[in-house]
Amino acid sequence: MKLVLGRSDVEILERTPVYKGFFRINAYRLRHKLHQGGWGPEIGREMFERGHAVAVLLYDPERDALVLIDQFRLGAYVAGWTPWLVEVVAGIIEEGESPEDVARRESLEEAGCVVTDLVLAHTYLVSPGGASESVSVYCGRIDAEGVGGIHGLVEEGEDIRVVLVPAAEALAMLDSGELVNSAVLIAMQWFALNREKVRARWLGTAG
Repeated sequence: MKLVLGRSDVEILERTPVYKGFFRINAYRLRHKLHQGGWGPEIGREMFERGHAVAVLLYDPERDALVLIDQFRLGAYVAGWTPWLVEVVAGIIEEGESPEDVARRESLEEAGCVVTDLVLAHTYLVSPGGASESVSVYCGRIDAEGVGGIHGLVEEGEDIRVVLVPAAEALAMLDSGELVNSAVLIAMQWFALNREKVRARWLGTAG
């Protein structure tokens, strides 16, 4: 389906900072063009703005195994879920960094893994009705020899358990509903569709 409206069809009337701490919230007054033509009424929206992020599904093609992490998430607790979630490595893009820089930095910090190649899977909007954040999802090639243990930056309150999971077992977790974080779901669904292509790229065979 071809979209008929774009960024030029939005007029920002006012942007007001509401909160600035670990994250930011800004209030907007705006109007936008309508599908039936003309301009719509002025509307107000608050927007959660935390920057943009990168997520990395770490894969060892020689072992056909993935590195997944387990860490505490307050949002899951507040929502009534278990607050320890199985995820992929992820981090926020800082000023001056490329997404690939972040992928390599976070893989080392959170999982102790050196990434030797990256394949971009997708870039998606997390929750565009109320947040501006986007996430670029990569699959990163690693050698998983000796991977495991507890990682993360103590000064950032990170307590990350790193686990090497056979690819077949990780895909079974996807099917069983054990994976509930959006980044790991999107990464694993991409991996399920592209596993053989990735193996062919990194091993020279789809076998």
